Amino acid sequence: MNEENVSIDPVKKPSILRRLYDWTLAWAEHPAGSWALFVIALLESSVFPIPPDVLLIALCVGGVSRSYRFALICTAGSIIGGIIGYGIGYWGFEVIGQPIVRAYHGEAVMEKIQYWYDTYGFFGNLLAAVTPIPYKVFTIASGAFKFSFHEFLLASIIGRSLRFFAVATALYFFGAKIRATIDKYFNLCAWAFMILLIAGFLALKYLR
Repeated sequence: MNEENVSIDPVKKPSILRRLYDWTLAWAEHPAGSWALFVIALLESSVFPIPPDVLLIALCVGGVSRSYRFALICTAGSIIGGIIGYGIGYWGFEVIGQPIVRAYHGEAVMEKIQYWYDTYGFFGNLLAAVTPIPYKVFTIASGAFKFSFHEFLLASIIGRSLRFFAVATALYFFGAKIRATIDKYFNLCAWAFMILLIAGFLALKYLR
């Protein structure tokens, strides 16, 4: 029997993470990619656990010239979702908002958000909007504590824009290099992202 016909190199078989990355990246060329980004950004602001940055990066890498358009779509979806989150905190905190906050171990974070707002007013609101805490905790807390809606909205617009347009800018100028790096060191990048994600949740859980 010819060994060349039966020999299989397991290293060359794509991993599940690799296939998921390729599938996500394919949205950059899909007509519904922008809509998917908008919906994920909207849902992530109130209930959905996956941040929209993952799809935003994939879309920008696959279509560098449209990076700022994707950032605008992501920002718009996130802000609209933030308004929904504010409404959940304002009118339905005990029934809907509190279980969400508990799921993210966000009770201590809510206390800190209130302290920032009481101490620094609008700038405390802005600080909470730009720090790397789950945005849904910030939106729900803002509604639950009856923060000024106009200040909340302005802080959200500034904070979300800074975050997503910073990502878009980096990918606009270095998208090709970043894509080549991800393709070459995908498994290492995947593990690094997972470690950072877990570290973020642990920091959120034990924040005082």
